Amino acid sequence: MDDKSVLLNQLRIDRTADDESDGSTRRWVLIGCSAVLVLGLGAGAWGFLSRPSGIPVAEAVARESGGTVSGGSSAGASMLDASGYVVARRSATVASKTIGRVVEVAIEEGQRVEKGQVIARLDDSNTGAALAQARAQVQQAEANLKAAKTALDDALPIYQRNERQMSAGVISAQTFDSAKAAYNAAQSDYDVRVRGLDVARAGLAMAARNQDDTVVRAPFSGVVTVKAAQAGEIVSPQSAGGGFTRTGIGTIVDMESLEVEVDVSENFINRVRPRQPATIKLNAYPDWEIPAEVIAVIPTADRSKATVKVRVGFKQKDERVLPEMGARVSFLSVPEKGEPGAAPPPAQQAVIVPNEAVQANGDTGAVFVINGNTVERRVVRLGSRTSEGQLVLSGVSPGTHVVVGNLDALTDDAKVYVDSQAANQQGEGS
Repeated sequence: MDDKSVLLNQLRIDRTADDESDGSTRRWVLIGCSAVLVLGLGAGAWGFLSRPSGIPVAEAVARESGGTVSGGSSAGASMLDASGYVVARRSATVASKTIGRVVEVAIEEGQRVEKGQVIARLDDSNTGAALAQARAQVQQAEANLKAAKTALDDALPIYQRNERQMSAGVISAQTFDSAKAAYNAAQSDYDVRVRGLDVARAGLAMAARNQDDTVVRAPFSGVVTVKAAQAGEIVSPQSAGGGFTRTGIGTIVDMESLEVEVDVSENFINRVRPRQPATIKLNAYPDWEIPAEVIAVIPTADRSKATVKVRVGFKQKDERVLPEMGARVSFLSVPEKGEPGAAPPPAQQAVIVPNEAVQANGDTGAVFVINGNTVERRVVRLGSRTSEGQLVLSGVSPGTHVVVGNLDALTDDAKVYVDSQAANQQGEGS
């Protein structure tokens, strides 16, 4: 039994060392967790204590707009932008004055034509025959007039002789009356033939005009933009119900009369006036700024769109400018002249800020400029609002940090701190 007890005791597992090792490991784990928790609490407390007090705001930086507002006579930055189209003040769809079949079309799209140049011909067989008939009628009227003149010349001496004989009492009154009646008839016939010749000549002029109307000419110099008719088609100055009759030969545009028409909101029409400088950018050439000038502000508004039409003329002519092109017009500011002899104020750079950074009130507004941990409310003069942001003409310089977001909660000298997360979201959105 003793031997067995010894053997059994030898087979037992001694757990004393494992218990000591597990206890030591648990103690180190608890110590590590406690240290991490202490560090985390310390970092949180440091962040909370180091965060500035005030209203969280997001900031943006005013950037240059590329324009200046100066006190001289030169144009400044854009005060207003508007979109429109290039139009021609002188454009015509040329048609014939009479209905007829086209036998020749002498124009093509893109061709330049001069005033009076033949652009088409109609079938003139009927008008040619009418013209020949009118000429024959004139010749007949001339022959009739010649015969009447001869009869009058023959009747005149007979009447004069009978008149003398009647005075001398040589002939009877009946003979004299017969001679006088013959003379009066010759005189009347001659007068009728004169008027008949005038009528024949007028008919000839009409036939010649109809003949000339078969030739279609350019009313002014320009470029052909549309060729509407082809040889063999019927053209008519009036619209045809069948739908197969052309009403025009082609469209001619005077490229020297090109201008831009834009619709300006009636809320901002007070910023536009005749002869105001402007720049035009065509959608086809967005990097090309074309000097321009306001021609006229049409004195009526469109009640459906609440806009006023403005005509803007090009100061430089270029063959790249084509009718119906989309265009964007920037109306430039012109500083008011100062007192005589006064030095002009220095030029100021116009800037663009986010739309959310401005409290607008017509042509003026206010922004909140960040100065450390406070803000300053600053009154600014506003220009146009574009997709890039609000144009500020004065009051803010490039690089100025402004508040964006809810500006109603801010007052002058209010304490703020920049919310980096909101600022990053604002930056990503812009």
